[in-house]
Amino acid sequence: MKKLIATTAALAITASGAFAADIALVIGSNQDSFWNVVKKGAEDAAVLIEARGGSLNILQTNNYDNYGADLATLIEQATAQGVDGIATVLPVPDAQLPAIQAAIDAGIKVTLLNGGGDRLEESGALNYFGSDEYVAGVAGGKYMAEAGATHILCHIQIPGTVNLEARCAGVEEGATAAGAKATILRVPANLDGDVAGTSAAIEAELNSDPGIDAVVNLATWAADASAAAIEQLGKTESVKLGTFDLSPSTLDRIKAGTQTMAIDQTPYYQGFLSVSTLAAHIDFGTKVATQPVLTGPAIVDSSNIDATFAGVEAGTR
Repeated sequence: MKKLIATTAALAITASGAFAADIALVIGSNQDSFWNVVKKGAEDAAVLIEARGGSLNILQTNNYDNYGADLATLIEQATAQGVDGIATVLPVPDAQLPAIQAAIDAGIKVTLLNGGGDRLEESGALNYFGSDEYVAGVAGGKYMAEAGATHILCHIQIPGTVNLEARCAGVEEGATAAGAKATILRVPANLDGDVAGTSAAIEAELNSDPGIDAVVNLATWAADASAAAIEQLGKTESVKLGTFDLSPSTLDRIKAGTQTMAIDQTPYYQGFLSVSTLAAHIDFGTKVATQPVLTGPAIVDSSNIDATFAGVEAGTR
């Protein structure tokens, strides 16, 4: 029945003669599974976009080695293709803003997602869909401190990336406000995605400072690395683990009691809303009144882990 209603609605929209927006979604590395949930949201939004005669083209970087420049290149590519709208992440504003401005000057509408919300006005984009990274970090740091952590290690896998730096700055603020201490560990960017190398780096920090009793990672693969380091040192009971974002292994550890929490920014909504509202603005002139549109943070812990599993299985969390 639901499929019939959706199909009927799609046919009605097509028959109405509405404009047909061609949208480009510019996001991070195709080697990073986090973006699969963002893509799922965008692809679901594309069902209606395509029913109106429009299209969605998803453009991703190959890695994070030259992240800002690579994203700028993809934005320039989408502009050259003559799309009507671009939904893009903005983790490295200095590298990306000129390309975004050039797209806007060419008459292309832009929305931001996932990172860069603090540069929304400067970017000229219509809206931002994502978490406030600093606020999310504050929530995470406060949660870990209230759970008993006294010294939190916050790991940044790509130093200088605006949203990652904001996350750890928030963790530090939240921990401090709750009476704990936080230390920020910035590792070389070439360790991004390197579970073994990152695990060794985390293990070295835990060895060098026995007072560290909690680790917060900014990506789920990094939480896997920290979990391995903590287990290797035999500190599963004494070192708490938290991370931004969700993955099957993260949720399994929370369920098993070997990870304290995860901070969910609901990336499905980021992909769905950034694309669907952009297309609707182009096609119908509509605009979301709320600015920015925050999709997080939401803390996942033992109290809500079972409901969260259902969303992960559906590809929406």
